[in-house]
Amino acid sequence: MRSANVIIISIEEKIVQMIILLRHGQADNNTKKILAGRTPGINLTEEGREQAKQAGEMLKDLNISAIYSSPIDRAMQTAEIVGKHCGVEPISDDRLIELDMGKFTMIPYNEIFEKHGNVFLKFYEGSLEISHNGVESFAEVQKRIFDMVDFVKNKHTDENVVLVTHMDPIKAVIGKILSLQPEILFQLIIANASLNIIKFDDQNYYLSSINSMNSSRFHETF
Repeated sequence: MRSANVIIISIEEKIVQMIILLRHGQADNNTKKILAGRTPGINLTEEGREQAKQAGEMLKDLNISAIYSSPIDRAMQTAEIVGKHCGVEPISDDRLIELDMGKFTMIPYNEIFEKHGNVFLKFYEGSLEISHNGVESFAEVQKRIFDMVDFVKNKHTDENVVLVTHMDPIKAVIGKILSLQPEILFQLIIANASLNIIKFDDQNYYLSSINSMNSSRFHETF
C-alpha cells in the first residue's frame, strides 16, 4: 500500500498588542464630588481598593509585560494592587498624570457649576474660560497621553501593557480614536477601575473595549 504524504501547515497567529487604559479605583474625591486634580493624599476608598483587586483578577491572565502609572496617590495605589496580581512592579510616568485643575482644585462640582456653568463641557470645547482659570487644556492632555501611548507601542512591541491613569486622559485617547465631539465626550463616563483597551494594527489605533469590569458592578450608576 502506498503511504500518503501528510503535509502539516503551521499558521503563525498574528499577535495584536493591547494597551489597557485603567482608571484608578474609587477615591475620596469621587465620593465627595470634588475636583482633586494633582492634590496629594487623596487615597482609594475601601470600595476603590476592592475595585482595583477585581481589575487585577481580570488582568492576571493577560500576560502583562509592564504597568505604568500616574504618580498621583490614588493611581499608584491602584497600580500597586494590580501589579501584585500580575507579578509586575509599576513604573511612575508623569505623562499619565491627572490634569492640572488650576483654580478649580479641591472645589466641589456644584460650586464650580454655580459660578462657571458646565465647566466640563467647556473643557472639551477648549473654552478660554478654562485656561484663564489655570486648567490644563484638553489638547495638552491629549498630546501627552498619546506621547505615552506611542512610547508604549514602540517599546513594548507585541506585549500587553497597562496604563493606570485618570478619566480625562482616557477620554482623550478614546475621543481621538473615535473622533468624538465635545458633547459626546462630556456624556462619556469612564468608570473607576474599568479596563479600556486599545490595539494597534496597520498604523492605526482602534478601540477594542470600553468600561470593562467585573460583572458584580454592572448595577452601578456612573
